Amino acid sequence: MKKALVGIIMGSDSDLPVMKEAKELLDSFSVPNEITIVSAHRTTRRMIDYATGARKRGMEVIIAGAGGAAHLPGMVASLTPLPVIGVPIMTKSLDGLDSLLSVVQMPPGVPVAAVAVNGAKNAGILACQILATKHSDIARKVEKYKQDLESGVLKKASRLEKSGVKNYLKRL
Repeated sequence: MKKALVGIIMGSDSDLPVMKEAKELLDSFSVPNEITIVSAHRTTRRMIDYATGARKRGMEVIIAGAGGAAHLPGMVASLTPLPVIGVPIMTKSLDGLDSLLSVVQMPPGVPVAAVAVNGAKNAGILACQILATKHSDIARKVEKYKQDLESGVLKKASRLEKSGVKNYLKRL
């Protein structure tokens, strides 16, 4: 297996049902990646080692998912020169608003890119777009992905326009 270009980390295994979407997207683009659990609060030394060693191991982007206080993306971003994409994880108490605000409200000098609550798939796409600036094979895959998105919408629009609302909805 090639060295991972993207590291996917999460604060808890309870985040895995969301974070697996980033891995699945990266796998579909054949982007080497790794996925593991790294808690900012419970495994602080592991987080420091992961963040400070990622670049040396060949990584180019880190996707970090966390819920609640959601310190993992920001703490990792403070320790590495690599771009970090934060995935705020939905919480029961505040529907993920706490996670979202924790990820996006970073101090000057410690940026974290952020996607929507539970937006791990978009984090995978954004990681590919970042990698596309250096890797032409990934750039071609991103271009094809976006063309396929456009084509799918145009087909649905055509079907709706030809069949009308009631018939279109019957086929959903």
